[in-house]
Amino acid sequence: MNAVHAFPSIPAARHVEARFDVGPQNTLWITLPGSIDGNPPYFSPPLIDDLMDMLQLMKRRGATWPSQGHLRPIHYTVMNSAHPEYFNLGGDLAHFHDCIQRRDRDGLHRYSLTCADMLFEWSSALGKQATSIALVQGRALGGGFETALAADFIIAEEHSEFGFPEILFGLFPCTGGMSLLAQRIGARAAERMLGDGRIYSAAALKEMGVIDAVCPTGEGERAVERFITEHAKHRQARLMLQRSRHRIAPLDLKELHTVVDEWTETAMQLGPQELRVMEMLVKMQRGRRVD
Repeated sequence: MNAVHAFPSIPAARHVEARFDVGPQNTLWITLPGSIDGNPPYFSPPLIDDLMDMLQLMKRRGATWPSQGHLRPIHYTVMNSAHPEYFNLGGDLAHFHDCIQRRDRDGLHRYSLTCADMLFEWSSALGKQATSIALVQGRALGGGFETALAADFIIAEEHSEFGFPEILFGLFPCTGGMSLLAQRIGARAAERMLGDGRIYSAAALKEMGVIDAVCPTGEGERAVERFITEHAKHRQARLMLQRSRHRIAPLDLKELHTVVDEWTETAMQLGPQELRVMEMLVKMQRGRRVD
């Protein structure tokens, strides 16, 4: 039985949508917006705030969701995007560019710190009680890729593409890219990937061990449902393995904050050439033609 609920602490006009599928698997679907102010999606400050509100409230409630008059346990959380081509295409580059131009170090640092805290919550908030899945059905770049990596499992449709383009304008992922990739493929391989600026196919990342499953285009939701059905056959044992992984290789919030500090200082030193490249990417992120 499917039930759609407005999240109590998030005003209806804001961005995050949730659907709770009540049943043996009790799956919460978190859908990121298909657009921001009429532009292609990106991680705007209001979207980050919405996600933080949702994740922190779920944690305070012990990984439960209100349905049919009761707080029911969440067994699986799936994050996807309402946009057919993008998994919330990266951080707010226009905000980055504006802060650097105005020499607003505090504004730049504050946004990046909030992103890091949100990623930490998404990675760890429900790790003892629920399994998180990122369903990618398009491009996941920069912050979108980081958000997918913070899930326990990544399932991608075969046309999906992934990458960290920050090196093209003299930067690196501002929050958890290194830590999250290193958990999956090791620190050296993560460093090479963060530094090459390449766009990777879903198939290539499956072979590298970065993502967990690839399915045909258009089959994403059914692939997630099949994955959950198989996973749930031994859910308690798999949950104990998941807990063990989180204990052995936890995401380090202090390290994330150190990366934010270093990223902010590096960003404030960007020169005119790097800012021109960033401006071009801002136009692409906002869906405008690049002349």
